[in-house]
Amino acid sequence: MTSPGEDRSPARPGSAPAGRDVVLAVGLVGICVGGLAVFLKAVGVADVAGAGGSVVPIAMAVLITVGVAVARWSVAPVRRPTPVRRPSAPDAYAHPAPQVPDVAGEALDHAAVDADGFEHTVAALCARDGCTPVEVVGGAGDLGADVVATTADGLRLVFQCKHYADGNRVGSQDLQRFGGTCFAVHEADVAVVVTTSSFTAPAAEYAAACGIVCIDGEALAAWTDQTAPPPWQASAPGPDREPVERTSTA
Repeated sequence: MTSPGEDRSPARPGSAPAGRDVVLAVGLVGICVGGLAVFLKAVGVADVAGAGGSVVPIAMAVLITVGVAVARWSVAPVRRPTPVRRPSAPDAYAHPAPQVPDVAGEALDHAAVDADGFEHTVAALCARDGCTPVEVVGGAGDLGADVVATTADGLRLVFQCKHYADGNRVGSQDLQRFGGTCFAVHEADVAVVVTTSSFTAPAAEYAAACGIVCIDGEALAAWTDQTAPPPWQASAPGPDREPVERTSTA
């Protein structure tokens, strides 16, 4: 709290530097006067008088001019640029958090969707069974990955989804393309190819050799109905059992 009569006007910025400049100017003038004295002593008073006394007035005029110029320069206000404050903007590089897939009954019905909807159905199954985050990443340039998820115990799942008619089987070429990217590019702990149809025998053999889990239409229905464990659990061998075969090659 301020007392009555107290000067409450804020101190003007730059007053201290201005005082230092005045002291500097006075010092420079003093140096000039001293230099003039040394000059007069060096040339001698007689020489100055012999020159008609014109040296002293000229030297004094020069000294006064220099002193006035230095004084004006020292006390002139210094204009400093005002910092520009930009309004804060949202981070352009921030990535939105992936949305949690809907796990309602209709979201799990793979028989009622097209190829794009099938990817979301698989994502919904992963979310229902405890995976988070779950992302649908299929599209142009996806390099075989349609759904990427992380299990509750930290396993990275990479799914390729094949929404095929019953008579259209997933062939070995499909598996080979996926096998070339699922581990090396997408760094999958568990790679899964899930289809609404079935797999050819060469495709199933290639998948078994590479460690890719194959989920055909029957296994997909069992996973959806929860009459079978999720593919990442069924594919992981326990201490006393062999890996579960989840494909149909008929």
